[in-house]
Amino acid sequence: MLDAIELSKKLVSELRELAKSLSVSSYDTLKKDDLIQKILEVEPLNENSSIVNFEGNILLTKPKRKRKIAEQVLFIKSKPLTDEVIPSELMVEDDDIIVEVPFIKQNESVDTTIEQKSEESNELVVTNYDVVKDDKIPSEQVVDEKEIINSDNTEIKNDNNNQLIKNNGFKQNGNNERKTYDKCYDMDGVVTTIGVIETMPDGYGFLRSADFNYLSSPDDVYVSQSQIKLFGLKTGDTIQGTVRPPREGEKYFPLIKIFEINGQLPELVRDRKPFDHLIPLFPDEKFDLANGPRATISTRIVDMFAPIGKGQRGLIVAQPKTGKTVLLQEIANVIASNHPEVFLMILLVDERPEEVTDMARNVKAEVIASTFDEPAEKHVRIANIVLEKAKRMVECGHDVVILLDSITRLARAYNTVAPASGKVLTGGVDSNALHKPKRFFGAARNIEGGGSLTIISTALTETGSKMDEVIFEEFKGTGNMELQLDRKLSNKRIFPAVDILASSTRREELLHGRDVLNKIWVLRNYLSDMTPVEAMQFFRDRLAKTKTNEEFLVSMNNE
Repeated sequence: MLDAIELSKKLVSELRELAKSLSVSSYDTLKKDDLIQKILEVEPLNENSSIVNFEGNILLTKPKRKRKIAEQVLFIKSKPLTDEVIPSELMVEDDDIIVEVPFIKQNESVDTTIEQKSEESNELVVTNYDVVKDDKIPSEQVVDEKEIINSDNTEIKNDNNNQLIKNNGFKQNGNNERKTYDKCYDMDGVVTTIGVIETMPDGYGFLRSADFNYLSSPDDVYVSQSQIKLFGLKTGDTIQGTVRPPREGEKYFPLIKIFEINGQLPELVRDRKPFDHLIPLFPDEKFDLANGPRATISTRIVDMFAPIGKGQRGLIVAQPKTGKTVLLQEIANVIASNHPEVFLMILLVDERPEEVTDMARNVKAEVIASTFDEPAEKHVRIANIVLEKAKRMVECGHDVVILLDSITRLARAYNTVAPASGKVLTGGVDSNALHKPKRFFGAARNIEGGGSLTIISTALTETGSKMDEVIFEEFKGTGNMELQLDRKLSNKRIFPAVDILASSTRREELLHGRDVLNKIWVLRNYLSDMTPVEAMQFFRDRLAKTKTNEEFLVSMNNE
């Protein structure tokens, strides 16, 4: 019995003599590899005999056995290698498997390709080597069949990387390897959201986020038609609840559970009385603008001569550059400081972007804005959603304050988007365009039985625009509080630039006590002979010497 390894060690002349003795035809013209093949064909092989092919690779095989696809991943249990790996198509054929494994040859380059699997990823790493063509292969470099093991964690280390040898995409069914699947987590009810609902004509609705000024955004939450009917939801309701991730075919996060509606339990809100059926009253509870850490001389003057009550409908009539925006900030800060139970919103329509940022940073209130570079449709839409939100909160008994800057620009926006009616007033104002801004301003009221909506708005005058004059004339008689600012005072840098004699509040006896009211009337009579500039200078000097309005009124008796 001849062995292929032993034959490969012999010289060509020895092989030819052996072939001659075995009666091999044309033995003298054959090359060494072909000569070995002819000899092995004539002479039977051993059970563990090997065949050396023409590429210099050794095939370990049994005769006359069909190859089967390996179902196990076999690895080489070898020592760390410091030399180059020379792959040779070492085919091991056993009862079940055929595996290609490399063997080692020093200082040689190889050309074949092995497929390896990285420890950290499931991707196949393909490495190309050069073919080694050599007639003689030392027996000590042949990989022993006993070194082939079935292990999932055996590594082959070489100079370039640490990789795992994986069979060519063959299916694995070993007991040691188990498939792992991602766990399915139930995410329903994990995320809590809050927003203002906007109902659609089809019956369903969306929760709009305050981060996007209650406009369409990626944070919108879908509210089904059945939920809207079950809880009696309306546009403007502030809803807090949980959502779930959208499933296949769904675009939005749907609302699955409602905790609160306008700060109250859902069962209490369902039977509420509509806003239009609530009974309006004159304001009878005054906001404290004269005391507290955020009170200023400006707010103390407003508190004395034009007091603001819960449910007030006030106008700050001002020319451009008279300090109306700063006055609004001071009023907002003192209300937020002294009346934390009040929900405060600041609506900026058609304003400069830097003023929006300044207002949001300096006032502890919710700021909803639409700058002048936005279309009029956006101004109108934001104003509508803010008004609806305020109405829904008043229906639930809350006190709401809206500071609007300005009613003139809001009326301009409504005039732009309103359909033409064919009747145009002086200045280009459509006859029907002022209905909605009047409805916005007229929503301010004190509600019998609890709840109030206060709107303090600025109105521009003497801007040179006929339209602004028409708008101001339409709104002049609708408010029950008016605060006049004078351009002459602001030009002399006297702030607040309030015209004291022209500013007043209707039914102020409901807000001031009788003693305080009598002293204020005495002050008005005393200041009536002065010009607005002299009156403000006199009043500022007296107020600066006292800390509160009560202290100032007491000091009047000593003068």
